[in-house]
Amino acid sequence: MHQSNKIRTFYSNIPNYKFLKEAVNVLESAGMIIFPTDTVYAIGCLSNQSERLKDLAKIKGVKLEHAPLSFIFKDIRDLSEFVSPMNSKVFRLIKRILPGPYALIMQSANKLPKPFQKRRSIGVRIPSHPILMKLLPLLSAPLVSTSIHDTDKILDYTTNPDVLLEKWDAQIDLMLSDGFGRNIPSTVIDLTKNPFEIIRQGLGKNPL
Repeated sequence: MHQSNKIRTFYSNIPNYKFLKEAVNVLESAGMIIFPTDTVYAIGCLSNQSERLKDLAKIKGVKLEHAPLSFIFKDIRDLSEFVSPMNSKVFRLIKRILPGPYALIMQSANKLPKPFQKRRSIGVRIPSHPILMKLLPLLSAPLVSTSIHDTDKILDYTTNPDVLLEKWDAQIDLMLSDGFGRNIPSTVIDLTKNPFEIIRQGLGKNPL
């Protein structure tokens, strides 16, 4: 069993405010964390920490400007600051399915903060996980994250927190755990297409 002082375990999805405050301090100090979502475990940092964003892109094996990362927001109001004004069709859809196990590709706002200012579209999430729902309002900026894939050709995502920590211990500053995660990712919908297009069918049911 891997022993580390970086893991903080929540029980029965009940947020522990001592652990949440510790996660806030780590993230605001340019730290990287692993955290549970309503789908699979993810690794991420704050969107205003450019050096750590580069580290996150390295995990994906690409340059930051091309990295397929997701912004994680606490609510639609926060999301709306990072995307182009939504028409009624887009708004009705996201109101219906979020928060939930969906990742949406949306047209980005004209003035995204550095280093995302050249992106025409971004991936966005509003997960329904209770730990994230308590953590996100405490942060000064959205989380930017990527799901943690497993190198196993059969198992796409690692569900065991101890195995995750053993693999990523050197890259992270803290891990929030709520036990074994799911092995089904979010459903990805491209809202920049007309009609909307499901890019990946995951945990979220087809809402189109």
